[in-house]
Amino acid sequence: MNHSEKAKDLFLSGYNCAQSVVLSFADDLKFSKELALKISAGFGGGMGKQQETCGAVTGAIIVLGLLKGDDVNNNDELKSAAYAGVKELTRDFVATYKTTQCKDLIGCDLNTAEGSEKFKEERIMETVCAGCVEKAVQIVEKITS
Repeated sequence: MNHSEKAKDLFLSGYNCAQSVVLSFADDLKFSKELALKISAGFGGGMGKQQETCGAVTGAIIVLGLLKGDDVNNNDELKSAAYAGVKELTRDFVATYKTTQCKDLIGCDLNTAEGSEKFKEERIMETVCAGCVEKAVQIVEKITS
């Protein structure tokens, strides 16, 4: 199973969007499942259910930072590579979904009863969010291959 399939399965099994992305790379990054879950716990629902930047995108940024980020202070070459990866991720995600904003992606406010009901009734988790998780991981795989 590739990373994107694993991330989608993790998401549909109950992990948040960011956790699903980060956890799908935990073995490659050689850190524990527990650390992957804790690092990304607050990013679900568009950063703490604020519906800002999609958790799949922020999870992918975490992974890109771990794979491409600088491990010493002020390494401009590594910092530039990490920033370029984030820009490519964002550009490719927006090319598919037109935005990185959770609220715009799902078309409802998860912090209201009406929005939560719409999210459940229209199965947005399965029809929109799972695809966002899968796409974010596919982009990371492309960038890092």
